[in-house]
Amino acid sequence: MTMYFNEDHDALRDTVGRFVDREINPHVDEWEEKTVPLHELFGKMGDLGLLGITYDEKYGGQGLDYWFDLVFLEELGHVKADGIPMAIGVQTHMATPAINAYGSAYLKETYLRPAISGRMVTAIGVTEPGAGSDVAGLKTRAVRDGDSYVINGSKLFITNGCQADFVTLLARTADKSGFHSFSLFVVPTDLPGFVVSRKLDKLGMRCSDTAELFFDDLRVPAENVIGEEGEGFVIQMKQFQHERFYALPVTYVKARDTIDMTVEYIRQRMAFGRPLIKNQVLRHRLADWVTEIECLKQLTYHIVRMKIEGLDVTREVSMGKLLAGQLSFKVCNGCLQMFGGMGYMNESLISRYFRDSRLLSIGGGADEIMRGIIAKIEGF
Repeated sequence: MTMYFNEDHDALRDTVGRFVDREINPHVDEWEEKTVPLHELFGKMGDLGLLGITYDEKYGGQGLDYWFDLVFLEELGHVKADGIPMAIGVQTHMATPAINAYGSAYLKETYLRPAISGRMVTAIGVTEPGAGSDVAGLKTRAVRDGDSYVINGSKLFITNGCQADFVTLLARTADKSGFHSFSLFVVPTDLPGFVVSRKLDKLGMRCSDTAELFFDDLRVPAENVIGEEGEGFVIQMKQFQHERFYALPVTYVKARDTIDMTVEYIRQRMAFGRPLIKNQVLRHRLADWVTEIECLKQLTYHIVRMKIEGLDVTREVSMGKLLAGQLSFKVCNGCLQMFGGMGYMNESLISRYFRDSRLLSIGGGADEIMRGIIAKIEGF
């Protein structure tokens, strides 16, 4: 029991922690060489009720508050490869929040329920070859034709794209300028015209599959629009807040694990007749990092309190995402340096953490985009 968590929160933490220790971490090295089998993993998570913690019980969710969501994400921070929490985060915080908030009863029953149960894997389709941070520049088109939309275009860097059963897809539905020219769709991947063109080879997050997708005259029913036609951009901007929030708890827990692992190493590593931990420069560097980790953690807890009160968290989440990306890389880079030559070896876990850490300042809204959002809100 703590000032933030009660026995129910602790019980969930124990459940997720045991799952990470038994069902994920023993397989991480194998999955880094191959790809994490998402249907198998998500099926197990769904059976434990871990994929819809804040979602409506009517559709298989737990109906719990954001403190439970925070506990879930903190425990995912202990996974020893960031590609797995990212794949899970796509399922829980990136591709389904819009369906939960704006989807029809049909979409919730047909797609949200099996996503929560882990029987369906999902992906979020926003980024394109010519439009990443500039979401408004995307070119994928969805043209109304009777009771369907015909979709043509492509999406790039799509996490879970090789295994997804459906994609939450943002596409242009009007030629006019402005934010009301886009719609958000649920696109099943078994429809004619859906193609996984290739699985991408990445620097890090190697256990996670990332794909380039093509849509060639793909016909999707009009009832698969999430919310109203023309409101997809606005809905996706709100969905991004869930995506960016997911990264915060995972980051500060992983950063602390990285430091603890490094301290254990430099306590034993002798240089010039004494353990490296006796070097004041290293101890001060570690002290700076744990201070910044605590700041990120407390900002995250503040965001949870705001979310529970129903407040707009765009400013604070953007700050957290910006800080998390920089802190993750700084800690992993600095800890690798403390490992020295051993840190440069792929057999060392720190090398994986270093590779994985680089994505956070790019994906889900680059650092530059976060700064732009913060500056706009601040009136700069």
